[in-house]
Amino acid sequence: MNTAARADELRLAGDPAGRSGPAVEPARPVVRVEDLHVSFARGASTVNAVRGVSLDIARGEIVGLVGESGSGKSVLGLSMLGLLPTSPAPRISGSVFVDDVDMVRAPAADRRRVRRLHLGSVFQDPMTSLNPTMRVGAQVAEAAGSLDEAVRLLDAVGVPEARRRAKAYPHELSGGLRQRVMIAMAVAGNPSLIVADEPTTALDVTVQAQILELVHSLRDEIGCSFVFVTHDLGVAAQVSDRIAVMYGGRIMEVGTASQVLDDPRHPYTVALLRTRLSMETATEHPLPTLAGEPPDPRAHPPGCPFGPRCALHVDACDGTVPLLAVPGAPGRSAACLRQDEAQDRDDTIAPVVETWPEALVQQPQHRYPAVVLKDVRKSFQVGSGVRKKETLYALRGIDLEVASGEAVAIVGESGCGKSTLLRVVGGLTPQDSGIVEIGRGGRPQLVFQDAGASMTPWLTVGEMLTDRLRSEGVAGAARTQAINDTLAMVGLPVEVAKAKAHQLSGGQRQRVAIARAIIVPPRVLLCDEPTSALDVSLVATVLNLLGRLRRELDMAMLFVTHDLSAARLVADRIAVMYLGRIVELGPADDIVSAPAHPYTAALLASVPGATLSRGQVRGEPASPLAPPSGCAFHPRCPAVVADVCPVLDPALMVRDSNPAQSAACVHVTAGPPLSVADAAAQSDAEEGTQP
Repeated sequence: MNTAARADELRLAGDPAGRSGPAVEPARPVVRVEDLHVSFARGASTVNAVRGVSLDIARGEIVGLVGESGSGKSVLGLSMLGLLPTSPAPRISGSVFVDDVDMVRAPAADRRRVRRLHLGSVFQDPMTSLNPTMRVGAQVAEAAGSLDEAVRLLDAVGVPEARRRAKAYPHELSGGLRQRVMIAMAVAGNPSLIVADEPTTALDVTVQAQILELVHSLRDEIGCSFVFVTHDLGVAAQVSDRIAVMYGGRIMEVGTASQVLDDPRHPYTVALLRTRLSMETATEHPLPTLAGEPPDPRAHPPGCPFGPRCALHVDACDGTVPLLAVPGAPGRSAACLRQDEAQDRDDTIAPVVETWPEALVQQPQHRYPAVVLKDVRKSFQVGSGVRKKETLYALRGIDLEVASGEAVAIVGESGCGKSTLLRVVGGLTPQDSGIVEIGRGGRPQLVFQDAGASMTPWLTVGEMLTDRLRSEGVAGAARTQAINDTLAMVGLPVEVAKAKAHQLSGGQRQRVAIARAIIVPPRVLLCDEPTSALDVSLVATVLNLLGRLRRELDMAMLFVTHDLSAARLVADRIAVMYLGRIVELGPADDIVSAPAHPYTAALLASVPGATLSRGQVRGEPASPLAPPSGCAFHPRCPAVVADVCPVLDPALMVRDSNPAQSAACVHVTAGPPLSVADAAAQSDAEEGTQP
């Protein structure tokens, strides 16, 4: 697929020309970054985080800042906020002007004044920014001036029952509501600029869509500018007026969203577009990948930082640091000596293998059940101290069978029970009732979302792998050979065995976690969001690895994810969960192309770049402390049947048009299910409005 076609997938439906943004005032930018260099001393070495960045941000403009981890995006955002770390003190040259104050050199008092009057910030994890001992209303009131104004702001950013929620503590709110609280605090001072650093990375696709819509609404209502830091080009395409692509501490390319997506001029931008997952990515061959690793910020290569990974590399690239050069379009720049050739070359990414090797696609003739779940239920008692204990219903009757060598993706919003289900299957959490049967081949192995947190920090990789082999009685030369063979299987050099977790990149840590799980080959591999925090270039690598290992080792795999593109690519079937139950189950391609349940359709409509512009699910999931009667989804469903859904809790019913697909919805039994657009139109008609 060419880059222009991929860009079309990323763009919102009904917006074929790309977002142009509001009228801007070029003579008075909100922020002016001029030749900024930021470095930090780390022992005997120096980390060069930002290297010569110049960028203006106009009033009312949303600038998407994209690139892999370590590219300098967050350091640039912190420089705009005047919040660079002070220990160790950074070495800085250049300037970042906000309201005529240099935010990297001005006295601390001046920077605090600018932050209070002109700046706002929203970070990736709101739990690390909110005070856990204060009610959220009081925290917003500190910035807003009064509790009444705090409630008004919470209501304005879409917090339902704002006055009641203002009395809650951060841990009592969902991830999406906590992020809205952070946005309310950011806009309380009517800022000129809000820096949002990966604010949607850890959110479900439905909440992500709501946050992106909120960003546009705030820009239109209060006229503030946004710097939106993300590693997801789909998110950048949906939210940004202009996109700046960073790599190795430098801006490689900058232009309007439509320019960068339709006509990328830097080989790195082309590679990011071609490796990004989408609902249309072919599944019959391994995913295209971007070879190599980003540069070590302690030792950048001479010349162009992307040179060692670039297929267009020539000797001149090593001796020249390309400057942003305008290739013809106003306001458009790319830092590449061969930018005119970037889009015309198909080898800017690793060659695409036409198909999986035949040995890896042949299925065993006699497949046996590897995992069998029958009416599995799990609840927890929550509350402590003077608070009355309540029952949280995490799993409410799960029936599922996974065959050997089969992959089943489990998708759904946070709190639906996905991770609890994995822990029950893995034996880490006992079920309250029901049957969990694991086929022959030993206990299932888990790969967790945060690979670094799941590793013992004082052990080397070799020592962690040795622990797994010791329990199986493997010793001596056989143990060393098994470690070397397993590291090679996951694409790591044998030298990694001597390293500790903190010495590895995120992609390397995730591959070590997989190696630990498979060094004694399991029959069941459990993966809990293993790619959610990875760069786009690493996601394809990890998914290819899991796909190959599953085929080579004939493992069953349960893959929890909120990325529907990844679910379609890695799994044979998809199970959609909502509030502790499976509401739809079927072949991955069928679920994605013809969803039978309104909730599945709403999830698909919320994916960045979705071709469906209506039917995104609204509101928050009901509390698992008090599940609704009838169908649990009915309070949010655009196709609700008023006299049926609140009282009838349907079981999974086989779809007439596809016996392999089933859904727990009255529309499955009453005939063909409604499309997302039809469901929204019916809802509008019932309210007496035109669709």
